[in-house]
Amino acid sequence: MRTLTYTQHSCTVHEHRWDVPLDHTRPVGADNPTIEIFAREIIRSGGEKLPYMVFLQGGPGGSGPRQGDWRDGWIGRALEDYRVVLMDQRGTGQSSRLDAQTLAAFPDDQARADYAAFFRQDQIVRDAEVIRADLCGDEPWTTCGQSYGGFITMSYLSLAPEGMKASLITGGLPGLVHVDDIYRRTYAATAARNKVYFRQFPGDERTVREIAAHLRGTEEVLPTGERLSATRFRMVGMGLGTQTRTDLLHFMLEGPWVHVNGERRLSTKFLSQVGAEVAMTPMYGYMHESIYAAATPELAGTRTNWSADRLAEEAEGFAKDADPLDESMPYYLTGEHMMRAFFAEDPQLKPLAGMTEILAQRSEWTPVYLPEVLTNNTVPVAAAVYYDDMFVPRDLSMDTAELIGAQTWVTSEYQHDGLRASGGKVLDHLLGLLAD
Repeated sequence: MRTLTYTQHSCTVHEHRWDVPLDHTRPVGADNPTIEIFAREIIRSGGEKLPYMVFLQGGPGGSGPRQGDWRDGWIGRALEDYRVVLMDQRGTGQSSRLDAQTLAAFPDDQARADYAAFFRQDQIVRDAEVIRADLCGDEPWTTCGQSYGGFITMSYLSLAPEGMKASLITGGLPGLVHVDDIYRRTYAATAARNKVYFRQFPGDERTVREIAAHLRGTEEVLPTGERLSATRFRMVGMGLGTQTRTDLLHFMLEGPWVHVNGERRLSTKFLSQVGAEVAMTPMYGYMHESIYAAATPELAGTRTNWSADRLAEEAEGFAKDADPLDESMPYYLTGEHMMRAFFAEDPQLKPLAGMTEILAQRSEWTPVYLPEVLTNNTVPVAAAVYYDDMFVPRDLSMDTAELIGAQTWVTSEYQHDGLRASGGKVLDHLLGLLAD
């Protein structure tokens, strides 16, 4: 462990770095190099003896939180009771990033895919255990998992429950089912959020249809240089699943048009806003369905095979080639649904298209959840389940909660980003459940 220490807003901050094996199941060697893992440990003034909480962030591809004052929001609430460890999961932030630039070092798409396959939940758990051993010794710690961080938590409970004193999960109890069962539900939930949104802002449905129709026949270019397609534009619906961005979507759609020489075009401002909304970290794009691959031993040998792209054609309102102006059929914005087209359009994803295709057809995945272990779970778990969650299906979350004996707080007060949007309220509620 290598550490740099400083003080920020009265908090002591330790920036730690470790070298860990790419594959924790094999000895380090020429075919199994080390990668670097970064974590930031935050300690409030007077909190040097508090127990540890490690935060497992959402994603895949999202780095650990960075904020100006650690005493604010949910982290500030956590610091009242814990020393907080913010780990950049492997491939993100300062932990051996995976993107087109770093993956270009590999000779071909197959080598890139083989390498990326070691960046799923199970290996992240082993990284966390290396960190825990150095910071806590033999003592277990508390985990807090947001969204994908809850998926990692379930893998932690499967593979190394001895390292966990207790666990908090926010919008992240995964379904232990085939990826297609996940996406059928998320399409239905996304349709429901579209309906709510269009009822609230009835003029926006027509605007969405007109923009999508316009993009099918007119070339409009994003600030990053690529043509904006209707398929990619629909991705702005991701914000419908959050507490903080639904209203902002309406403000973006309220005035998208300008007239240039008598021709209606999308404004530069609007295209810049759309570009910011549809941008994604490369790891989020190419790993998104891989985190669902062969989730349990029962699903070993299965492929994801572009699940969201395939199922769009059977989900009413989401067909990729539907006529946006045909008002006899619904036409919805999409959510967390990775389409093949993105990898032909997004400059950050284009170089990774071949690798992503290999990952989509890969069947040699190690299961990340072990139901036979989870059914005997003894680690206390408190979970927030968001009633209208667009990304993590509620019914499957409740099935998993029952399997592991978790205490659940099912609420419609917040959307998927409730942990951040609520300040410290969601975290405080879950800590109260653990205390009870």
